[in-house]
Parts: sequence; C-alpha cells; structure tokens
Amino acid sequence: MARGRYAPSPSGRLHLGNARTALLAWLAARAGGDAFVMRIEDLDPQRSRPEHERAILEDLRWLGLDWDEGPDVGGPHGPYRQSERFDLYAAALERLDTYPCTCTRREIREAVRAPHGATPVYPGSCRDKVGNPEREPAIRVRVPRGSRVEFTDAIAGPQAERLDEEVGDFVLRRNDDAWAYQLAVVVDDAAMGVEQVVRGADLLESTARQIWLFEALGAPVPSFAHVPLLVGADGEKLNKRHGATDLGQVRDAGVDPRRVVAALARSWGWEGSTRDCITPRELLEGFALESIEREPGRVALEALLAEPAPLDPP
Repeated sequence: MARGRYAPSPSGRLHLGNARTALLAWLAARAGGDAFVMRIEDLDPQRSRPEHERAILEDLRWLGLDWDEGPDVGGPHGPYRQSERFDLYAAALERLDTYPCTCTRREIREAVRAPHGATPVYPGSCRDKVGNPEREPAIRVRVPRGSRVEFTDAIAGPQAERLDEEVGDFVLRRNDDAWAYQLAVVVDDAAMGVEQVVRGADLLESTARQIWLFEALGAPVPSFAHVPLLVGADGEKLNKRHGATDLGQVRDAGVDPRRVVAALARSWGWEGSTRDCITPRELLEGFALESIEREPGRVALEALLAEPAPLDPP
C-alpha cells in the first residue's frame, strides 16, 4: 500500500456513501502501515462552510478513523484547506501552456452540435485567436494533438483516453476566478506526497486529465482506485443533494459506530459479513483493495437505525 488521503468537500454532512469511501481510503493506507492525510476541498466559497468541516471531522473520528496530517492536526505539507493554497495553483498555472477562453457552454455545445446535457469536446474556438473582449475569460490548458493517457485502476482495471479527441483543451481556472478541481487536486496531491488515491467511481472520468497534468508538471503520478458507489433502494447513488441520510443522523440516533463500520464493510463484500460490530482497525487484517466487489454497494439503512444496540466498549 502507499501514503493515502481523503479529501471531503465541506458543503454538507457526510452521507453513508462518503463515509464508505473514507473508510476504504483509510484502510488502503493503514493496511500497509502508511500515512493518511485529511484535506478539505473547499474551492467553492458559496457552498463550503466551517461548521460542515467541523462536523465531517467529528463524524469520521466517531466512526473510528484517524489521520496523520490535516487541518486540525497540522503537518509538514500544509495548509490542508484548498482555500488557503491558491498561490500554489497560480504558480502551477504559470508552468503550463494556457490561453484565455471566453466561450460560453451554450456556444461550445452549438459549435460541436452536442445534445443538451452531454459534455461536449471543446472545439478550440479561442485556441489561436482572441475571444470576446467584453467577457471575463476562463483559462484553458492547451492539450497537444495525439495526447493519450493509459493507466490501470486498481478496481476498474485498464483505462485509456485520447484527451485531445475526447476532452479537448480543458479549464484550469473559471471565468469567476475559481480554481478548477482538476488543477487543484493535482497540485495538492503532488505537494502532499500522495502515492495512492482511493475515491468514488464517479471521479474515474477525471483521472486521465489529472494524470496528464501530473506529467505536465513533472510530478510523480499516484496509483488510483475508484471504488463502486453506494446506492439506495432505488439503485440511485447516494448524495447530499438527494437527501441521503448523513452520518450525523446515524450518530444522533445512538447507533454504535461499529455497527456502521460492519454495515459499510458488508456493502463491499467483506468476508466477515456475519459480524454485526467491528472497528476499522479490526478490518485491517487481510484487507486488500482487490477484494472489493465491483458492483455498487447497498446498506440496509432501516436495519441499521432500528433498535440500536447499546454502546459497549470496543
């Protein structure tokens, strides 16, 4: 295993799907005796809240997780909030071949005749000419022709993407001056020495762009493992916007955190599935990312919340 991290966004409380990913990222690092970093991804000032950050860290500690570096414990690679790292993103941007772009999403869609809702490949409209001078520009990175990224995900398997044909020049800074996730996460993982990224399968499509940026910046590329998402009874992925039960609600209901850990572990095919209670550290023995089931996981939330067992000493 290798030095890992978990990087939640403080836009709300952690739902069970977030908690599952955090647990897996922690297990992947700790199983090899490696360091674990907690980073707060608060790039969006409109949705990020300090109270959400505090609640997230409290809930993860309640679940039984710990970290060696983070916003609340410090460390040699801080600061550990993205909102405090903008100068590092600006320095990285200066090292890349970029250009201003004033195209709107509608203009891009119409230029490539992409159907509504689809993510169009940027056609390079502003690549070699000045766009609309009356608009604030976004900053795009110039992706060379023939750029192809191949990698093997520890869970999803072999992946390949032709960036210039499937993505095009992509945004690193938006026209409202907000830093793009693609750049910020690469700069932070490189600066913090992250060697292994364990995160949700919904971020798999971003990985080729990030690997390309790691290489363009001359930084070591970490390994990646994209874990299947946790879904509800309707088969839809759990997320904050759809009102998924958060970890705080489960905690407030008096549920033993060991029951939550056992339920999350069962959702990825844990072999000790007959146990009702277990701690994260007890899960370390024999843990391997390769043993995780490839299908989306489910948690019987009603059973978890019904008649919670008393909290016995772990």
